[in-house]
Amino acid sequence: MSTPTIPVTAALVKELRDRTGAGMGDCKKALDAVGGDVEKAAEKLRIDGMAKADKKGGRTAAEGIIATASNDQAIALVEVNCETDFVSKGEDFKALGETAARLALKHRPATLEALLTLKEGEQTLEEMRRVFVAKAGENTTIRRFEVVEKSGGALAQYLHGSRIGVVVAMSAGDIELAKDIAMHVAASSPRYLDASAVPAEVIDAERKIIEAKVAKEDEEAVANGKAATKPEFLPKKIDGNLRKFLEEVTLLGQKFVKDDSQTVEKLLKSKNAGVARFVRLAVGEGIEKKQVDFAAEVAAASQV
Repeated sequence: MSTPTIPVTAALVKELRDRTGAGMGDCKKALDAVGGDVEKAAEKLRIDGMAKADKKGGRTAAEGIIATASNDQAIALVEVNCETDFVSKGEDFKALGETAARLALKHRPATLEALLTLKEGEQTLEEMRRVFVAKAGENTTIRRFEVVEKSGGALAQYLHGSRIGVVVAMSAGDIELAKDIAMHVAASSPRYLDASAVPAEVIDAERKIIEAKVAKEDEEAVANGKAATKPEFLPKKIDGNLRKFLEEVTLLGQKFVKDDSQTVEKLLKSKNAGVARFVRLAVGEGIEKKQVDFAAEVAAASQV
């Protein structure tokens, strides 16, 4: 039975690019190769080595800020993007972000589209954005937002400058511990709370990648006159690599940044504490930033 083919649209290519950090051309080729299936294309990119490493995925690739608003019961984070660092440092740009965060906290909209329709005074947030674009002369977007509610324990936020924002809601635990966990999340960028929160498809995809990696290592070993992994040891080797992956991508599995002799899970247990939810937003994650050759631009302009 043949695999259904999904039309490879620009939106689909962008979705894959945002998810993997790979180039537009590589994303298009991968989608074409697997009939438009984003999951399979992401897996193919990683196996082929085209996708950027997870650690690079957290690097900022666009300008902007993470704006926040809070009360006793919840904290809102909003990412607002612009084209230049100069504009991102302006007071009007910061004010736009603060307004977006206040509206998100007050109204708890379900979608970004709903957030943009909310009003402060006579203007909607979208109208404010358009006014700012006309004034600043460069593209400005309100990209995403999250509202995290209190969940039994302390609620804390951590801002690394204005480019990384983290909120941690504890199921149990005090404010100082919550702040420490928030700082850890900012530094270590976990993708999931614990192993049980990692989707089965992510684990399956990673297992395939590990199997391909182990097979390649064995081929190279044999080519260099060394012994390949014995068949009876292969499952243990693959499972060991998978456990390491889960430790790296989960908050509870990571080594605590302030004391790497213990994991976050061990720290929480020692304090009779727990984390209900965390959110980390970093400016420009998944956005491919255009590299500008200013010398070439000036040279071209001088020929006009």
